[in-house]
Amino acid sequence: MLLLPLLLLFFHHPPAVASGHCTTSTAAKTFKKCMTLPSQEASIAWTFHAHNATLDVAFFGSFISPSGWVGWGINPNLAEMTGTRALIAFPDPNSGQLVLLPYILDPAVKLQRGPLLSRPLDIHLLSSSAALYGGRLATIHDGAAIQIYATLKLVPNRTRIHFVWNRGLYVQGYSPTIHPTTANDLSSTTTIDVLSGAGGATHGGNTYNLKIIHGIINAVAWGLLLPTGAVTARYLRHVQALGPTWFYAHAAVQLSAFFLGTAGFAIGLRLGAMSPGRVYGLHRKLGVAAFCLAGLQTAALFFRPKTTNKFRKYWKSYHHLVGYSCVVVGVVNVFQGFDVMGESRSYAKLGYCLCLATLIGVCVALEVNAWVVFCRRAEEEKMKRDGLFRGSEKASVSSHSRS
Repeated sequence: MLLLPLLLLFFHHPPAVASGHCTTSTAAKTFKKCMTLPSQEASIAWTFHAHNATLDVAFFGSFISPSGWVGWGINPNLAEMTGTRALIAFPDPNSGQLVLLPYILDPAVKLQRGPLLSRPLDIHLLSSSAALYGGRLATIHDGAAIQIYATLKLVPNRTRIHFVWNRGLYVQGYSPTIHPTTANDLSSTTTIDVLSGAGGATHGGNTYNLKIIHGIINAVAWGLLLPTGAVTARYLRHVQALGPTWFYAHAAVQLSAFFLGTAGFAIGLRLGAMSPGRVYGLHRKLGVAAFCLAGLQTAALFFRPKTTNKFRKYWKSYHHLVGYSCVVVGVVNVFQGFDVMGESRSYAKLGYCLCLATLIGVCVALEVNAWVVFCRRAEEEKMKRDGLFRGSEKASVSSHSRS
């Protein structure tokens, strides 16, 4: 279990927050409240006019590419990307000047069925504009700061607003392309009560922490404990000095992996419920497959025939097939999980690969040793059979000579 703190150390780099405090003063106007947002070094400032339910807001973000985009918007229903009414700023492909256009992020955008096209928003947007920090002489480059301004007419008596923001690397024509999918980029949502200034539970931050826990638990359970249990059964069962101890060790490790993996699977289901707009099809399917295979293996313990039963060989074949399939699917899904988390080149993945490589190295050494022992025993058995055969021949010859 020393691996848990190690993976936690590798995994846990919280979403970036702005290094400085948020500001209520800009070149255009002064706002009453502000808040530092939980990712992408972004912040927001606003003034809510309760008498007419209008909201003046300024979003502060930054570009990650000279040809990229920065977007901010509100979601009328949930703190998620799908359904967001957004204002997206990027360099005009013809003039190179900064432009700000409205977009509606419907489910087709998430599934990338077609390009994201600008269209009028179905919310009461009174005005909008965008400006680069530094004024007219500023240029769009990696790290360039941008301010997006908007004035909105809100629904009366509804002051809790779901804010969504993000940024991307490229724009094709006037269609922003998909943003990066690191944990930092996928946690760019929050809910704020614009009247009181209180931030609701940051949905993105909660999902990020759950993803970290989900990843660590499943990497240990499916990616390490389950293969270790299989290795225990394969190589320790032939050590006569251990007796039945190998079986209890194998069962203990596999049951620990199953129960720990069940907890990780439950967290994955919770993450899916909290992020209905995000679909990781392959990762989800592999997770369900691994959980079902592990469940079948666990259930098979209650139907394990005795060694003298004629169905024992069929049960063993089933047990080996399902067990090794579960190990392969689990390990593959751990790597898929690193890609989903945006950790494909992280120290967390490197640490897991080192642990897995060590386990594979141990397996290779034990396999070679097992074959050496097997060949040696086979040679000894052959020598014994030859000795017995020659001894019986001599006895036969001597009996014939006596007669």
